[in-house]
Amino acid sequence: MKLCKLASGIRSISHHGHLGLFSSSSARNKEKLVILGSGWGGYEVLRGVDKKRWDVTMISASSYFNFTPLLASCAVGTLEFRCAVEPVRRYAPQANVYQAWCDKIDFDQKLLTCVSATNLPSRLQRQQAVSEESPSELSKPSPAFHIGYDKLVIAVGAYSQTFNVPGVKEHAYFLKDVKDARAIRLRVLECFEEASQPTISDNERRKVLNFCIVGGGPTGVEFAAELHDLISTDIERHYPTLARMARITIYDVAPQILGAFDDSLSKYAEKKFSRDGITMKLRHHVEKVNKDSMIVKEQGEVPFGMLVWSTGLAPNPLIESITAVAKHEKGSLYTNDHLNVLRSGNKTPDPDIWAIGDAAIVEGQVLPATAQVASQKAKYLVKKLNRIVKDKASPAPFEFHNQGSLAYLGDWKAIYDRSHAESVKGKETGRLAWLLWRSAYFTMTLSVRNKITVPFYWFMNWIFGRDLTRF
Repeated sequence: MKLCKLASGIRSISHHGHLGLFSSSSARNKEKLVILGSGWGGYEVLRGVDKKRWDVTMISASSYFNFTPLLASCAVGTLEFRCAVEPVRRYAPQANVYQAWCDKIDFDQKLLTCVSATNLPSRLQRQQAVSEESPSELSKPSPAFHIGYDKLVIAVGAYSQTFNVPGVKEHAYFLKDVKDARAIRLRVLECFEEASQPTISDNERRKVLNFCIVGGGPTGVEFAAELHDLISTDIERHYPTLARMARITIYDVAPQILGAFDDSLSKYAEKKFSRDGITMKLRHHVEKVNKDSMIVKEQGEVPFGMLVWSTGLAPNPLIESITAVAKHEKGSLYTNDHLNVLRSGNKTPDPDIWAIGDAAIVEGQVLPATAQVASQKAKYLVKKLNRIVKDKASPAPFEFHNQGSLAYLGDWKAIYDRSHAESVKGKETGRLAWLLWRSAYFTMTLSVRNKITVPFYWFMNWIFGRDLTRF
């Protein structure tokens, strides 16, 4: 009997050419759950799903999860980059992980077509190529491979919205990934080093030290605040003359910044920024972006040293390519209140496919595109999947519980809006809101390692200042 089993194993190895297929016989009895994306939705599902009962596979172009609320701090050196990421392979080998792009979903055959992302251009370059309808150029270095699924979770997120303004993808910086934060940090320091050269005039220095931010939402506002903190402390200490030449300007088409917050909090933020010397150009429209300047409809040509673009979300190319499901006019997938994707036509929910995060919208509900919503959807889906695998009744429909919104304004001040919260309503500003802001982000960090490193770097940089080394 033992010899028969050994011979069978040898034939299996010979046929498949991969020992892992031979040794994973227990997984054949499990249903295969595939998770697309390692953002707030996908990573939370990976963390919480019962990996002993599900055969779990994650497909993501990144090998890490971005803790996005801390990216603005990383972009100016308040925190180091490792503080804002969590490795996806922490859950391997309990789950299979492939760093790849999913380019196509065959809903009838339950088959995914994927391309390796290990030797492809950056996310931003891919976004640009997809927008130019030439994704095949990016797929040439690696052959496609296919993965089947029994259950599928779509959590691929969204890209930065550019509104097709010419030059944005080529010359602007985004802030959605730790790689973006690193690029911004290098460029900020490069601007000050460039301005310190003795060969340029004061007029040229003012141009290169003009930092423009397009978008007055939480991401743009928090980055402006963090940049102001950097300039008013460490840059002021090391480049005192240049710090006085530096300018920060926020551009937005809306009549006020932080439009999703209570009006009184938005006005508080505007007054705080005005006192700090941060200029706000509201009801302004950017028409074109060049290498060192942008064309603003109401202002003309505006030179800059760095432009950060933060104006909302655009659909992921994978979501745009899907035609077999119902979609919102903005491109997101429609789901029912159990988060099942609705098929096109009669909008029948697909019992084997769920969509969460920025890639999906619950039909009949208006929810903000925030990490809070994505995280709550993921936790709901984890509970649902863990019940399904045990043949237990599904939980009640998903309900979003608003816990309030936070935004950092610089100089140890923040705003906290709970006017739309379901429990204790209220608003906080100033130092108390700042304490709540830091407490919330500290408790939300996922790993024990980052629960130690985040406050450590906060304390270290408060005592010794930020590291201005450029490398």
